[in-house]
Amino acid sequence: MGGDHGHSKMNLPDPKQWKWEGTPLEFTQQRLKARGLTDPWARNEAWRYQGGFARAVTLSDVLLKGFKWGFAAFTVALAVEYTLFPPKKGGH
Repeated sequence: MGGDHGHSKMNLPDPKQWKWEGTPLEFTQQRLKARGLTDPWARNEAWRYQGGFARAVTLSDVLLKGFKWGFAAFTVALAVEYTLFPPKKGGH
């Protein structure tokens, strides 16, 4: 019953593509190694420091994320409003 409704298995990326070398996890691994320990899950956290995730999000990124498109939409809306519904002059 139920079945998979035509959905195939989800393709997961190969976990061996993530390397903790060259990330802040390398320092952690060195400290653990000095105590005779290792972190077997370090590779699973390495994605946070590689690719598009490596860049920190700043406050200006958050505040200005949609500013360009929002300002363009505001300008178009203002132009349409003043074209179709011009303000009345001299009256209240």
